[in-house]
Amino acid sequence: NLKPAKLMGVVSNGMLLAAVDDAGPTLATLDKSVVSGTPVR
Repeated sequence: NLKPAKLMGVVSNGMLLAAVDDAGPTLATLDKSVVSGTPVR
């Protein structure tokens, strides 16, 4: 898991997972809720 980091003066506690194809960027989403901090494999 990532430790909090300060980006442009703001504390960030996470990361987004996205992919880009010819149609543009798409955010990866989950099909159910999970607890914050759950590992992604």
